[in-house]
Amino acid sequence: MADSSLVQHPPPPPRPSSLSPSRLHKTLASAANVANLLPTGTVLAFQALTPPFTNNGQCQLAHKYLTLSLIGFCALLCFFTSFTDSLVGRDGKLYYGIATFKGLYVFNEDIYNEGRNNMKDLSKFKISFIDFVHAFLSLIVFIIFALGESLVQTCFFEKQSGDENYNALVLNLPLGVGVLTSFIFMIFPTTRRGIGFSDFAAPHA
Repeated sequence: MADSSLVQHPPPPPRPSSLSPSRLHKTLASAANVANLLPTGTVLAFQALTPPFTNNGQCQLAHKYLTLSLIGFCALLCFFTSFTDSLVGRDGKLYYGIATFKGLYVFNEDIYNEGRNNMKDLSKFKISFIDFVHAFLSLIVFIIFALGESLVQTCFFEKQSGDENYNALVLNLPLGVGVLTSFIFMIFPTTRRGIGFSDFAAPHA
């Protein structure tokens, strides 16, 4: 009878990854849909700076502070850009500004005045309730989008990656936020096309 110690047992099956390829693809697709609601420039800057700031997910304490600072700065930038707007002056040039309670404050105001544009027309760009709705939604959407990034999750939530409840939250939260904010944006539409938005047709002064 063969010695049982010499019998070769098959190796244990490999442990499944926390996110299967199909789940990972759905998560990335959901995050991409959420990103469409944000300023393009801010999203691209965040995606470009995330790998070095998180050390490709291998975070030390300094990397965590850097990543949190990046998320906070970009979130505030999304909030700020919700109050920016653009217009085409009578000289045919594009001008950017920030909305105030009196109207639009043009950043390059001196050049705008040299074009002999009518400053009274800027009063129609003043801040409204819709601007605050979009600003706070953009802030929340970006935080959800940032926390959905794989490198950020590896940096801060590596221990929870094997939890099924956590995986379900990561998979469905960006999708739910995207649907909800898209619905709210339809109810409260805005005509502002400020800094960082790629798809716009600025109104004429």
